[in-house]
Amino acid sequence: MVNKKPLPTLQILMIFTLILITGCTAGSAHYTTDTPAGFWQGLWHGIISVITLIIHIFDNTIQVYEINNTGGWYDFGFLLGVICIWSGGSKVTYKSKKEKARDKEWEEIGNKVEKKVMHKLKEWADDVDESTENENWEEVSKKAEKKLKQKIREWAEKD
Repeated sequence: MVNKKPLPTLQILMIFTLILITGCTAGSAHYTTDTPAGFWQGLWHGIISVITLIIHIFDNTIQVYEINNTGGWYDFGFLLGVICIWSGGSKVTYKSKKEKARDKEWEEIGNKVEKKVMHKLKEWADDVDESTENENWEEVSKKAEKKLKQKIREWAEKD
């Protein structure tokens, strides 16, 4: 005699849910041009769209999108349903106070380093000229580029 184990509750629940979802897919005869699918049906069809797509691959009678619909409101509901399930490709993150403080600290350090580098670049680009206080960064960058080219050329020409 074979001892049969009953199906676990989770498996029964999954089978029931799958049957329920497939019974509510788009493309059923329930929706016609006289009674089109509206916003709420679009929302539901968007939520179950991935499951419907998988079923559609094996059964061409099941559709992912209801053709007999109200138009814009059905489309809006459908997209909203897809976004709810797949989070619309965006990610909202929460930063703790520690993370925010650490980010602020690194930003302050970065600003200080940037100021020091800019000051040193001015000094390096000018070497002798002390009138760089009023120069704009475009002039300083041109001088720095010229000096850098000169130093690279000298280095490249060395044996």
